[in-house]
Amino acid sequence: MAPNTGFTLWLTGMSGTGKSTTAAYIAARLRQVGRNVEILDEGELGEALWAGLGDSKEDRVTVIRRLGYVANLLTRNGVAALVPCVSPYKAGREENRRAIGRYVEVYVDCPTEKLIERDSTGRYKKALNGEIPNFIGITEPYEPPNSPEVTIHSDTESVEDGAAKIFQSLLDLGYMTTDELKIITGKKMKANPLPAKGEKAEKGAEKGAAKADKGAKARRADEARPAATKAPKADKGAKARPATRAARVAKPAAKKPAKNKAR
Repeated sequence: MAPNTGFTLWLTGMSGTGKSTTAAYIAARLRQVGRNVEILDEGELGEALWAGLGDSKEDRVTVIRRLGYVANLLTRNGVAALVPCVSPYKAGREENRRAIGRYVEVYVDCPTEKLIERDSTGRYKKALNGEIPNFIGITEPYEPPNSPEVTIHSDTESVEDGAAKIFQSLLDLGYMTTDELKIITGKKMKANPLPAKGEKAEKGAEKGAAKADKGAKARRADEARPAATKAPKADKGAKARPATRAARVAKPAAKKPAKNKAR
C-alpha cells in the first residue's frame, strides 16, 4: 500500500491576517510537485456547510467541526487539505487535531491595530462602532494557540517567508520530502525531526518525575544521618561557649599587693 501523503494545514488567526493568501501560495507550490490539494476556505464555502448558522460561539464551533470533518476525509485519502479559518476557539481546533492526526497548525498573527489600519473592507471600523456584533477580536475574544507548529507574523514577514516556515515544518514532520522541497524552494532543506506533542509532554513528565525522585532521595538521606552530623557547626559552637564561660569562672582572681598600714 502506498504511504498516505495527505495532511491538514490549518491556518488560524483573526480576520484579515493573510490566511487565505498564504493558503493559496502553499497550494500553488504543492501542485508544482504533483500533490493533490484542496483549499477549504470558510469564506468561500458559506452556505454549503453552515446554512442557517449564526455568529454565536456554538455556531462557530459547529463550523470548525464541519470543516475538520471534511479535512479529515481529504487527508486520509491522500489530499493536502488547506484550511484558512479564523477558528477562534482552542477547544475546536484541538478536537480537529485529535480527529485528523496528520495535522499542522499555523498561527497567522498580526496586531489588531495593524489589522484595523489596513482593513479595506471597513469591517473592523464597523465592529468598533457597534455595527457588527460578535466580531472576533473586537467584541468577541480570539484564543491564540498555545503551541502551534508554525507562527507567522504577517505584519513583518512576507508570504514567502511564512511559507518557508510551513515547508520546513512539513519536512520536519515527514509530510514532505527533501526532493519535493528542493523543487519548490530551489534549495536543499534539512529535516529537523520533531517529537510528537504527546511524546514531548511525556518526556517532560518523565524529567519532572526524575527530578522529584532525586529530591526525595536527598531528603531521606538527610533524615537518616545522625543528629550529631546534621548540624556540626551549631553543636560545636554550643560546646565552645559554655567551656569558655566555665574557664572564666574557674580562673582565680589576681591578688592585689597588700598595702602597708602606718603604725
